[in-house]
Amino acid sequence: MTEFEDINFEDILGDGFNIVAEEINLSDLDIDNEKSSEQNIFPILPVRNMVMFPNVVIPITAGRKTSIQLLEEAQQNGDYIGIVSQKSSDVEQPTEKDLYHTGTLAKIIKIIKLPEGNITAITKGFHRFKVKKIIESQPYFKAEITKLKDTKPKNKEEYEALLENIKDLALKIIELDPNIPNAANFAIKNISNNEDLLNFVSTNANFPYLEKQKLLEEKSLMERAKKCYEMMHEDFRKLELRNQIHQKTSKDLDKQQREYFLNQQIRTIQDELGGGPESDIEDLLKKGQDKNWKPEVEEHFQKEIARLQRQNPNSPDYNVQRNYLDFFTDLPWETFTKDTFDIEKAEKVLDKAHFGLEDIKKRILEHMAVLKLKNNMKSPILLLVGPPGVGKTSLGKSVADALGRKYVRVSLGGLHDESEIRGHRKTYIGAMAGRILQSIKKAGTSNPVIVLDEIDKVGKGMHGDPSSALLEVLDPEQNSSFYDNFLEMGYDLSKVMFLATANSLSTIQTPLLDRMEIIQIAGYTLEEKIEIAKRHLIKKQQEENGLTAKSFKLGNPELKHIIEAHTSESGVRTLEKRIAAIARWVALQTALAREYDAKITVDKVDEILGVPRPKSLSELTDVPGVVTGLAWTSVGGDILFIESITSNGKGNLTMTGNLGTVMKESATIALEYIKAKHEDLGISEDDLEKKNIHVHVPEGATPKDGPSAGIAMLTSMVSSFKNKKVKPHLAMTGEITLRGKVLPVGGIKEKLLAATRAGIKEVILCEANRKDVEEIKQDYLKNLKVNYVSWMKEVLELAIEK
Repeated sequence: MTEFEDINFEDILGDGFNIVAEEINLSDLDIDNEKSSEQNIFPILPVRNMVMFPNVVIPITAGRKTSIQLLEEAQQNGDYIGIVSQKSSDVEQPTEKDLYHTGTLAKIIKIIKLPEGNITAITKGFHRFKVKKIIESQPYFKAEITKLKDTKPKNKEEYEALLENIKDLALKIIELDPNIPNAANFAIKNISNNEDLLNFVSTNANFPYLEKQKLLEEKSLMERAKKCYEMMHEDFRKLELRNQIHQKTSKDLDKQQREYFLNQQIRTIQDELGGGPESDIEDLLKKGQDKNWKPEVEEHFQKEIARLQRQNPNSPDYNVQRNYLDFFTDLPWETFTKDTFDIEKAEKVLDKAHFGLEDIKKRILEHMAVLKLKNNMKSPILLLVGPPGVGKTSLGKSVADALGRKYVRVSLGGLHDESEIRGHRKTYIGAMAGRILQSIKKAGTSNPVIVLDEIDKVGKGMHGDPSSALLEVLDPEQNSSFYDNFLEMGYDLSKVMFLATANSLSTIQTPLLDRMEIIQIAGYTLEEKIEIAKRHLIKKQQEENGLTAKSFKLGNPELKHIIEAHTSESGVRTLEKRIAAIARWVALQTALAREYDAKITVDKVDEILGVPRPKSLSELTDVPGVVTGLAWTSVGGDILFIESITSNGKGNLTMTGNLGTVMKESATIALEYIKAKHEDLGISEDDLEKKNIHVHVPEGATPKDGPSAGIAMLTSMVSSFKNKKVKPHLAMTGEITLRGKVLPVGGIKEKLLAATRAGIKEVILCEANRKDVEEIKQDYLKNLKVNYVSWMKEVLELAIEK
């Protein structure tokens, strides 16, 4: 027996071993048929699911012990064997009744031993036979046989034509059926014998083995060829029909199958790495189950999930859709924090966090009381207006703490793109929701306190107007269904409490301003700043610089000196910076282990912060023509000095100091009034005609405009023409008309606070501003005398020294 490792396949092929793909050359197996005639008893080999025909080489794999023994002994003895088919392939140990009686006599060419213990015998069929009698059944069947002869066709031309058709049809089937090797085409074309062609096709055709057995039993070659052709034709029609269906759907199927298999591979890789599209969808569905959202939101979510499932995980759209659903499920749709409408507690929280600002805190408590009585979380929109450093933003945090709500701050300064508010459409690259919904997501609830910081500094760019987008956000009647372009559906903002902050109202759109309730925050008095520093600022800076409460101490005199000599502001931000500088100095001494006095004196404050340069009003206003005016700026109130001087000339007016158009017009009106009323004012006409007057406002680098310096300019000019000084520690503000009427101006509270900071003791205001002064807490004005006037002559009587 030949071992598997020792087989030379070239020798096998040389001996005539040809599997369907190769040409059958019978001349290579010219075995003497007389040997089979001399043999009387033939071993019978039962085979399953196959039928062997004469003149065909077929490999037979044997696994049963009896079959292996039969093949080995037959090869050793050089015997022919009878190959018959089993009636049922399920029978493991067949008996005589389980076998067909017609088979094919065959010769063993080679035996190949397989590694698993089976053997494969390369056999070639020679004659059909019929079992005459079973002689032995153990260890394998042995029988006497009768050789069967084929009946030759009477009409050779018809027979040959039929075989030509079989040949052509076989070639067509090979072309259509992808399961048949292309080499079979070569084999069929090179078979020259008609009977060999018929046997080859019958052996290798895709017929049921029962039909093949009937072909083998058919003695007439003509009938066998006809039956073979009929079955081949039926197979060909089935193949054609299947091929037509395949061609119709092949493009779509091929693409879908390709994508399917690629997706399966990607999913397998992603599963190995710990995640994939399936896990994405599972995570999103799990997050969705925890949401208590409305039916329309649930329906929208399910549609978007279905869209995600239909998309290729490798496409850019998949990531866009996944990001969208992540944001969608992260939003706190129906999640709310419970409001604690404890007014007394809220008052304590506000008092603890903010000293002063009594009117502001009162207004906020009033809003909370209304919310409590309404039992409705629909919140008003509050706008806190005031100079920097007065606590507008931190006031919003205190409101959130008092209500027990989450706090989010949205900085709007410099915003100039509408999509920052409304979001981008999700189809754009890098699309994201607007800042409002992002803040809601960050807060984790649908009713936080959102502080819209610096709303007055919103710009307008080429991509829309953010202020216009804020109109819907800040309208309690509209924001219950705020539409964000990224979310693609309405979101309820009516439960959100919006607080906006601004330094000035002048740059805010009128429709936007109309939607908010304005609360003015003017600033702090000296006493309030000292108290704020003692309660909050000193402790904060000690903690931030790694110091203890005993590291340094600042008393009231020192704090007053810092405020008056080293700061000039409405708020306390600069004051905090100065205290921080002292804290850093103490930290340096501590780190260097130097001795220092924890009680910081006024001299030590000046040593640390530098030499103070306070303005001495008595020195500045101790000459004719200099008047102290009161101005309003975006950082609060301030004082300014208006100077005028006369010189020989032709009565010309010159103005300097970076003045705006309105301020220049005020100076022109003042001079015309003086010319018209020179006799009443005690100014000679000769002086007006032969003297030029020059009006200057110091700090020329700072732009200045507005009508409120009108009475100060007129007083300055009269003081110069009459060469009389203005009273010291006196300031004034008001607009003038051409006939000398004094008109009211704005920003009174800020201006009066600036006057007290500068050491002013007396001010002149328009009579119409009396109501503005009465609204100011009297503690702010305890060292300030306010004079009310209606005409310019009253101003001059109060201001010009006799």
